[in-house]
Amino acid sequence: MKSLRSLRLLAALLAAVALVTAASAATRFKLGTLVPAGSSYYKSLQTMGEAWRKESAGAVDLNLFAGGKLGGEAEMVGLMKVNSLQAAFLTAVGLSEIEPAVAGRQYIPMGFRNLDEVDYVGEKLRPTLEARMAAKGFVVLFWTDAGWVRFFTNQPVTHPDDMRKLKLFTWSGSSEQVGVYKSAGFNAVPLETADIVPSLQTKLIDAVPVPPYYAMVSQIDARAPFMLELNWSPLVGALVVRKEIWDKLPEATRTAMMKAADIAGREIKAAARREMDQSVSAMEKRGLKVTRITPEIEAEWRALAEAVYPRIRGPIVPADIFDETMKILAEYRANARK
Repeated sequence: MKSLRSLRLLAALLAAVALVTAASAATRFKLGTLVPAGSSYYKSLQTMGEAWRKESAGAVDLNLFAGGKLGGEAEMVGLMKVNSLQAAFLTAVGLSEIEPAVAGRQYIPMGFRNLDEVDYVGEKLRPTLEARMAAKGFVVLFWTDAGWVRFFTNQPVTHPDDMRKLKLFTWSGSSEQVGVYKSAGFNAVPLETADIVPSLQTKLIDAVPVPPYYAMVSQIDARAPFMLELNWSPLVGALVVRKEIWDKLPEATRTAMMKAADIAGREIKAAARREMDQSVSAMEKRGLKVTRITPEIEAEWRALAEAVYPRIRGPIVPADIFDETMKILAEYRANARK
């Protein structure tokens, strides 16, 4: 009996040692993002992190660094490449730093006519994009979007010529994108996202294309109190992790983590699309002036956008992805008319 008790005690001690060892050897994921702390997006990522810890019995530990604390998206991608960050929740701006093909989901202005088209094209392109991201050393855990990017300005804008008189923010790091804007007659000013509000204050820029929710939480509307209700492009995002770290996790852990990530991605998309209209209403109550567009005005902007597609195809969106996106959209619209 004594020997049996001793064996049981030894087994218990070994199990305790194993738990301590596992806890001390926990896989730590530092996750960077521009989303503001306290936002619905942030809370979904927090919930996902809690699920990761629970499902892995503490073997996976997620630490969030929100609000651009670690720099812009290009900087975060750089940190991931040297393993200073293991994960990031990025828009197509940062994702394109990893794999330019992702630009096909965002950098075709006026290419998508509704969010159903955004979803359809995204699902069709998903296998190709994820394979290319994996080849670059990154695993995509979910795709999402923040609804439509719209123009916020410090004076009323209706027509493209109105915008040509203003200094327009564009994301730094892409000389090709600046070139596209300039070819359309716009005065593009490349800056980091964190510089938007200070630059509006100092009049370095007069206009910024962002989703309404981001404009509201960043109080962009206080410096740019006019919004053109034009669906310029979707703001696409994804959660990516370093493949090297991901592949070392047990398969069961990866499966549970992917499930939790999928839930977070769906929550973020649903909240973002809901908050898009809610944000506009909230900003209108504090003084935002919204310029509604007519079919004729929309046609003006569409003609301008389509005129620069030859400059986008290739330099910004790889030609094969641009062509595939247009093919998928044509198929979708043909089926919708039946």
